Amino acid sequence: MTGVTQEDIAAARDLRHRLHRAPDLSGEESATAAIIADHLQALQPAALTTGLGGTGVAATFGTGDRGLLIRCELDALPIVETGQPAWRSEREGVAHLCGHDGHMAVLYAVARVLSRQPPDTRVILLFQPAEETGQGARAVIEDARFDTLGADMAVSLHNMPGLPLGAVALQEGPVNCASRGLRVRLSGRTAHASEPEKGVSPGLALARLIADFGALSRDLPTEHPDFRLATVTHARLGVPAFGVAPGEGEIMVTLRTLFDDRMAALEAEARALVARAATGLTADITVHEAFGHCVNAPEAVALLERATQGCRRVSEGMPMRASEDFGRFGADMPAAMLFLGAGETCPPLHAPDYDFPDALIGTGADIFLRAAAGFAAR
Repeated sequence: MTGVTQEDIAAARDLRHRLHRAPDLSGEESATAAIIADHLQALQPAALTTGLGGTGVAATFGTGDRGLLIRCELDALPIVETGQPAWRSEREGVAHLCGHDGHMAVLYAVARVLSRQPPDTRVILLFQPAEETGQGARAVIEDARFDTLGADMAVSLHNMPGLPLGAVALQEGPVNCASRGLRVRLSGRTAHASEPEKGVSPGLALARLIADFGALSRDLPTEHPDFRLATVTHARLGVPAFGVAPGEGEIMVTLRTLFDDRMAALEAEARALVARAATGLTADITVHEAFGHCVNAPEAVALLERATQGCRRVSEGMPMRASEDFGRFGADMPAAMLFLGAGETCPPLHAPDYDFPDALIGTGADIFLRAAAGFAAR
């Protein structure tokens, strides 16, 4: 199987720029999915599935008893873009600042090659919704049509700012942390600002929780089994008025552990801190954006090892503290994610001036094409 051509790269780059201009948030990717489906349908895949797990799109190329799933993500982020590329987001407050537009472009380049050279196995290109909220992979897998795709192994990539452009980081074992968000709502009683003693303010409890949540973290390398991190991401107290002593507040914290089995203990400690701080208040705790850990299986890593021969290899940045719902596929089949360097000076993921490097489109596509060929030869 030959690699991507300059024409493939140009077409994929144009698609990325179009997607970058019109990003969609998690669970709202209908317009993005429609663009992807139209581009894939023109390539005449063996099968095209839409609305998978909500807005997901899957294109199958080739035939055979075994299937290799290659996954990318549809969704963008609720962040204002400050970078000024010609293809800057045209949707205020929403932008592709994690590189999912680039990941989609990589898979589109792969699809163009597979449409000309049908593989000797089934290759399923999955454009998954709602990765950023941790809901998309589970929704796709729970869709009854997912089993009919017949995936036996799953692979994916994520671009990695800070690593040399085009360099590959790949290893067996844990590669992404488990995480979950806790939203704590504290309710007391408002009062006149001149008589705060007649109310019940959550102010002191909120201040205490900001400090106490931070103290849950352990200063350990990410690869240490007991790594844990608690990050306060939002806090709010009362209403913006000078005459009202606050009667309610809210704090949000993200908890991270290397392994799923450490998360329950960390969450229990966080809940105990809330109970201790919220004396005289009503505390309501809800869980959001729960991600399981992501572990690379040996057989899937072996496939990607062969596919990345000739690429510069690095070991920095792994495992990632950031979470990935790709790990959900690993619960059902051998799965592995590799990390592709976006450059040492590239702004970090989720930064307002981040932009996926177009130079990675051909590199990523060629890796996946070699992986497909290696899977067929197994």
